[in-house]
Amino acid sequence: MNAIPKRLTQTWTGFHPVAWGVGTFLSRTGYFMTIPFLGIYLGKVHGIDPATIGAILAVSLFVGTWSSFAGGALSDRFGRYPVMIWSMAVWGLVYVGFAFADSPWQFFLLSALNGLFRNIFEPAARALLADVTSEKQRADVFNARYFAINLGGAIGPLIGLKLGIGGTSSLLPFLLSATIYGLYALLLIGFSMKFKQTRADSRPHIKAESLSARQMVKVVFSDKVFLYFLLGNLFVAGAYSHLDTTLSQYIGHDRVDAYSLLFVVNTVSVLLLQYPLGRLMKRYSSMTALKVGCLLFGLGLFGLGTSEHIILLILSMIIFTSGEILCFVIGDVLIGEIAPEHLRGAYFGASGLAFIGQSASAWLGGMLLKSLGFSQGPLIFGILMVLAFAAFPFFHKGQLLRNRRAGDREPAANPLKSMDSDALENSSSTC
Repeated sequence: MNAIPKRLTQTWTGFHPVAWGVGTFLSRTGYFMTIPFLGIYLGKVHGIDPATIGAILAVSLFVGTWSSFAGGALSDRFGRYPVMIWSMAVWGLVYVGFAFADSPWQFFLLSALNGLFRNIFEPAARALLADVTSEKQRADVFNARYFAINLGGAIGPLIGLKLGIGGTSSLLPFLLSATIYGLYALLLIGFSMKFKQTRADSRPHIKAESLSARQMVKVVFSDKVFLYFLLGNLFVAGAYSHLDTTLSQYIGHDRVDAYSLLFVVNTVSVLLLQYPLGRLMKRYSSMTALKVGCLLFGLGLFGLGTSEHIILLILSMIIFTSGEILCFVIGDVLIGEIAPEHLRGAYFGASGLAFIGQSASAWLGGMLLKSLGFSQGPLIFGILMVLAFAAFPFFHKGQLLRNRRAGDREPAANPLKSMDSDALENSSSTC
């Protein structure tokens, strides 16, 4: 891997300023200030029926999932900063739209744009973090990012509730979110001017501009290690989706206070456990951490669905959250390790397809509750546990392939000198 310039990484914290998490904290605070309450707002303020609200919220996930690859590929072609700045600026305008919209079709459009620009921005941001961080520091940097996300997730809703989101007036929360996004765009402009932009196409490899979108797709999805990671991640994302969907219905239908407490336990556990877990898993490979994570997800789900006592529920949520930390933080680290530098954005973008599992699992959980009934918690969550465990063989196969590839690979000056399939497959493991 080419050395990263010292002036990009040697700061008083040891990280590039982009990796300090200030921007991530700002953007997630703005996001959680409004979007989690959007369904309540649409129903209470605009009188939209529940089925239409569900469709409005779903279109954001649908558009976002399929635009994720495009966002990463654009950052490979045009650079991280331009894509991040423009997507963040326009994303802020979407919140202005939410403040003044008054009809369902407008909310459908805005929800779709919210998913679009979020998933154009996110892969570029994650790729930039990997670009400006040495391999040794990458786990710490993505831990810091996840910490900032959850801190924003804890503070944002409190601000939103204080400002009256979902009540009779909603202008202030949405406009404040838009202002935060505008400030973040200005912060990114400052970073792009102060620091030399780390662009994958400046490396001595095949440039991203020389590859068509079709070729990018071919390169990314011919990487078998990444494909096994992506398949495993479908089940991991699905397991996580049950926190806001199946569990909220199963526990919340008659124990709202218990579910609210568990949600707080999840947030606090992320903030307290991610660094100790991150340090522990540094002793092992990324794929090993992912395998442990999917097992913890499954065990936590089963405990949440079968436990009655609040102490056991809290313990189960801590186990579930541990799986969340390992799978999502280490997953980003793994992509940074296996993706070729000039296609890092495309890899991070393609990883967004795993959230197909999130929507499918949310639907499956609801169907199980409807068909089997709320009295069949052990059976329902036993099924969901097995589905979480289903990620394990995919991660294990990916680990075996990666180990074999590392053992067989010969040193080479240019790992992408040809576009034949063998060279493309080998290049995917070059960092």
